[in-house]
Amino acid sequence: MNPSGQLRVGTSSWSSTDWYDVFYPKGLAPAEFIGFYARHFDTVEIDATFYRPPTRTNVSAWAKRTPEGFIFSAKVPQVITHEKYLEDCQEEMNDFIGTMEGLNDKLGPMVLQFPYVAKSKDPDEYRSGDDFCRRLAAFLPLLPADHRYAVEVRNAHWLKPRLLDLLRAHRTALVLACYYTLPSLDELMATTEVLTAGFSYVRFLGDRRKIEALVNGKIKSGEKERHWDELVIDRRGEIARWIGAIRELMKHRIDMYIYFNNHYAGHAPGSVSLFRELWEKG
Repeated sequence: MNPSGQLRVGTSSWSSTDWYDVFYPKGLAPAEFIGFYARHFDTVEIDATFYRPPTRTNVSAWAKRTPEGFIFSAKVPQVITHEKYLEDCQEEMNDFIGTMEGLNDKLGPMVLQFPYVAKSKDPDEYRSGDDFCRRLAAFLPLLPADHRYAVEVRNAHWLKPRLLDLLRAHRTALVLACYYTLPSLDELMATTEVLTAGFSYVRFLGDRRKIEALVNGKIKSGEKERHWDELVIDRRGEIARWIGAIRELMKHRIDMYIYFNNHYAGHAPGSVSLFRELWEKG
């Protein structure tokens, strides 16, 4: 355990031009976004790395444009987690880690997000996660031990001792995701020991399809011009509920990484501001 423990709260990605005027100054070049962002937040989750591995030039630029103490978490490329599903992908994983190491001490946890297995597709796997655990058990020992890793699953049935013990054995965090297919954090903590590493990782995700439908409807009706420039759903009660559970976890003096995306409530920086407001109120 970390004797001090640190709470870091940021957004998933920093590249949205919908944030002009409401976060980024009008006219700020996209290449300068991360430097401006880092003056307001001390961490960010890189979502783009899920879709395509970054270049060393990208990583070097991120490091140079952010201050000391800033932390980048990064999603592992989908070729590893989805396309190859943890098998025959060691070369890709090594390449990704090697590239991300260009951040030096600014590199935070690397997040492996896995696909949701629907009941209609594979009823047995939907309930058990046996095949997933088999793959993960073979994969985790191959990871360099000097980095932090987190695993995100979206099947509530998979949140069982078998998975949690496997993560704990490899000091890998379970991602605590605020997502419509999963229980809330306080509900999960009532039945499960969720800490599996010396840090914890929280993602506020929302329901992508529902919020996109809501926002697109507002744009079509003329109520909005841009997609992700303001909060469109009141999440105050839910965030307050999660804060109570997060405070309990922080009693273990662990580092806590928390990230909001635009799809959670409509505007990621606004969600962070609301979190900060509620956190300060205690």
